[in-house]
Amino acid sequence: MKQSAHLFPARYREIPGSDAVRASSANRLLRNACLATAGIAIGSLHAELVLYPKPGLVSLIDNGSHADMDAGLFMRSLFSLRHYFVRVAHAGAADVPFGVLKELGIQAEQRMLVATGGINTHRGAIFSLGLLCAAAGYCHGHGLPVSESTLRTVLMSQWGAALERHSMQAASGTSHGMRVAHLYGISGAREEAAKGFPAVFDIGLPQLRNTLAAGRSSYHAQVDALFALMAHMADTNIYHRGGPDGAVLARQAAQGYIALGGTAHPHWYDTALDCHRQFVSRGLSPGGAADMLAASWFVYQTSLGME
Repeated sequence: MKQSAHLFPARYREIPGSDAVRASSANRLLRNACLATAGIAIGSLHAELVLYPKPGLVSLIDNGSHADMDAGLFMRSLFSLRHYFVRVAHAGAADVPFGVLKELGIQAEQRMLVATGGINTHRGAIFSLGLLCAAAGYCHGHGLPVSESTLRTVLMSQWGAALERHSMQAASGTSHGMRVAHLYGISGAREEAAKGFPAVFDIGLPQLRNTLAAGRSSYHAQVDALFALMAHMADTNIYHRGGPDGAVLARQAAQGYIALGGTAHPHWYDTALDCHRQFVSRGLSPGGAADMLAASWFVYQTSLGME
């Protein structure tokens, strides 16, 4: 006697509410994916904070060029952002327009300023990492692989036009970065996003992969990536603090470090530390490069194994 492929007749296999069960399961998976995405975002910012030496930037070791900031302040700022990255990932999954992402970012910035007593610790990261979290959320919500190439494609296809319009408003902005970008004719955070984060995908990520492929650690890879970003980016934070002369000095120092071979050189640490001290003495701080480092590490971690 031929055995049936199913032990029970079809009428008993149709479970009432099965569509709702599947929907609930899908929602749970998406929620977990967005939580994981947010965790990677927070972890990436924390990794940037604890990295040392890094020229002019706040770390657990010292405050760099910042008299009004320390690591404790950055930790409070990070804590205030933990829910934002979950929300913006969910928003991306829901295919929302850029205006919704922007409003979530504004709310996150307000919470950050409350947590830090009005000090801007992570405004750039709220913008850049928020967009990348939204792109990752979109991938999770639409069954797409969360790869480097897909993240960039989603970012541009979903919000590229709006980001382009957003970047054109920068000249009338009031932030230091917007004013400096307009004054010196350089790209700020808005222009960087409108171009699909070339600093992340064309500079930071390749350097991370190169150092890791050479057998060195994630710590070494992040230091090398930071210097690579400093060597190639027009950092509005540097221009704000040091003008064009400071920008030239910062770029040359970073290029010198890279020319020596970065962390492959036996005395790389001393070279990086000397650069840090030089930046502190001149009050320079490559905050834009730090934001792009965190974004690069986020994309690398998020898409690990997908490329």
